Amino acid sequence: MEGPVFSSRVAIGLRVNGTGHALHFDARTSLLDLLREHLGLTGTKKGCNRGECGACTVLLDGARVNACMVLAASADGREVTTVEGLAVGGRLHPVQQAFIDQDAFQCGFCTAGQIMSAVGCVREGHATSSEEIREWMSGNICRCSAYPQIAAAVAAAAALGEI
Repeated sequence: MEGPVFSSRVAIGLRVNGTGHALHFDARTSLLDLLREHLGLTGTKKGCNRGECGACTVLLDGARVNACMVLAASADGREVTTVEGLAVGGRLHPVQQAFIDQDAFQCGFCTAGQIMSAVGCVREGHATSSEEIREWMSGNICRCSAYPQIAAAVAAAAALGEI
C-alpha cells in the first residue's frame, strides 16, 4: 500500500530589491540561501549561519532580519531589500556613502550586514546618540573592531534626515 506523497518543495512569489521573482525551492531553504544561491545576490554574507553575527542582515518588509534565521517560504508575497538594492541610479545610498566617508570597514566581510542594519537603525529612530546606536547595532559583529567608525557612519547618515 502506498502512503501519501509529500513534497519538500515550495513555490513563492516575492520582490527582491524591487524586482518580482517566482521561485520553486526546497522548503528548508533559508532566506539567506535563497538570495545567494537562487538569485545570485552574494552581497549578503553567510557568517555564523546561527543568527549571532549579523553578516546576513537584510530588510524584510523594511524590518531588519538575520536572513539565515528566516525560512525563505515565509517571505512569500513580501519585499526583501539587500545591500545590492540600496544604491539608486548609480548613486550610493546615504548609509553606504557614510560608511566610506567614515572608513567604517576593514576586511569588509561584515560591511553589507552592518550597512543594512544601519539603514534599519536609522529608519527605526534608534540613532539619536552614540550609546543608542551601539545598543541597536549590537547584533552585528565586526571582527576587525571598526565599531567607532561604524557608529560614526550611522550617526552621520542619521544627521542627513530621512533615510
